[in-house]
Amino acid sequence: MSERISPLAGKPVPRELLVNVPKLITAYFTERPDANIAEQKVAFGTSGHRGSSLLDSFNEWHVLAISQAICEYRKAQGIDGPLFIGADTHALSEPARSSALEVLSANGVDIMLSEHDEYTPTPAVSHAILTYNRGRTAGFADGIVITPSHNPPDAGGFKYNPSNGGPADTNVTRGIERRANELLLNGLNGVLRVPVARALRSASTHRYDFLNTYVQDLGNIVDLKAVAAAKVRMGVDPLGGAGVHYWAAIADAYGIDLTVVSDVVDPTFSFMTADWDGKIRMDPSSGYAMRRLIALKDRFDVAFACDTDHDRHGIVAHSSGLMPSNHFLATAIYYLFQNRPNWRRDAAVGKTVVSSQMIDRVAGRLERKLYEVPVGFKYFVDGLLSGSLGFTGEESAGATFLRTDGSVWTTDKDGIAAALLSGEITARLKRDPGEVYRELTREFGECVFDRTDAPATPAQKALLSKLSAKQVKSTTLAGEPIKSILTHAPGNGEAIGGVKVIAENGWFAARPSGTEDIYKVYAESFRGQEHLRRIASEAESIVSAALAAG
Repeated sequence: MSERISPLAGKPVPRELLVNVPKLITAYFTERPDANIAEQKVAFGTSGHRGSSLLDSFNEWHVLAISQAICEYRKAQGIDGPLFIGADTHALSEPARSSALEVLSANGVDIMLSEHDEYTPTPAVSHAILTYNRGRTAGFADGIVITPSHNPPDAGGFKYNPSNGGPADTNVTRGIERRANELLLNGLNGVLRVPVARALRSASTHRYDFLNTYVQDLGNIVDLKAVAAAKVRMGVDPLGGAGVHYWAAIADAYGIDLTVVSDVVDPTFSFMTADWDGKIRMDPSSGYAMRRLIALKDRFDVAFACDTDHDRHGIVAHSSGLMPSNHFLATAIYYLFQNRPNWRRDAAVGKTVVSSQMIDRVAGRLERKLYEVPVGFKYFVDGLLSGSLGFTGEESAGATFLRTDGSVWTTDKDGIAAALLSGEITARLKRDPGEVYRELTREFGECVFDRTDAPATPAQKALLSKLSAKQVKSTTLAGEPIKSILTHAPGNGEAIGGVKVIAENGWFAARPSGTEDIYKVYAESFRGQEHLRRIASEAESIVSAALAAG
């Protein structure tokens, strides 16, 4: 099940393999999707609709249809406050923003655009929604974020955040998806639209200072005074993403020693090194994609990067290099729940089912309840709003946590706050996060984790998403008795869209991809690499047998 590593992995991508931006933009405006073809329909995964104009899966018609469906949803729900709209630095984000404006304005929506058309990170949009709605009983705001996250430069993405500030729940996105596809089938009949120039001049279009509103509030979630006083040397690589101009503003506002190693914005992302498969991904948790920052680790006490919409983080500790995302999540939890006295005593730890069991062990040590949910940050929103979840994280390097007073900060992932937290940990503990994690392994054991992909037909993916525990016939996993088999998350009882098999010192989970003909296998062992390889090998056999029987 091991992935084939490309010879380009970790190296600059040859110019001839870079995306042709003019061709990409032309396809966005000229190609038309066929809503009778599954791959060209609007499809909301865990983080909105994603695709590429080169594949007819993300173009102008998709954005117009989704925007109209959102307008109709808002009207049906009585959401009549402003809509905050953010966009990242992907080449398709700007044209998609213009298309959305045409529809939102025609529907009479009060639109909040960034001042000076500044790129806008996902957490800044969530923060803006929650800041506006705080204390209100009516006229609630919501938002749209135009981003395909860390995906390659030819990708586009569009997601809706309702009035709770977080990713829309499945029952919301399902309705938006259904209506958008109806509009596509009807040739956009029913889509209201005005020219973008008129939309920008409209009295219902306003400017909002996302950057300074967010930056000036950061001191209420991370102790940046301690970071400044300790003179922690920090480096950041924005990876050409939406927060590219936020970091200098943060350094100036709080007087911290923060070096921006590059502020280049390039829609081809030619400055990146290739990911494991030779593709460009702005993935801050990938050692291949992060070669530039890893090479600079000795210049800083701690360094970090964020993906293109800045909702994910990657931490480079001086002591250990790039930290696997699960390692930093466990470290952050261990630190925060001992250094946030104003959080509720019953505030729980939120994690997804494919995140490390090191988190379980740390939560147990802290005597904190563990709230384990399927993949998808939407499952954490209510707990973050109420303060019943202090920290929430997922293995793909997404996390957010409460303000120091125990109230909600964001209900979407915040890579900026998580990255800066690594500086606070270093300042307050006089040890970088890598050293703190090493201490955790001495108490709880050392774990190794891997995620691999295996091919699967659409029919097999459908079977896998509906597996029952009875279909797993094996009674052992890598030599240990299987303790439990999960098809529903223990935290909220929701289906995990696959299966998780747990033994004493290891586990695996398998779930189908929402966008590719593969299934993903997550595996972890507390007994070393050889044990992990056995788990991964047996996982493939167990899943293959279950699919064959299904």
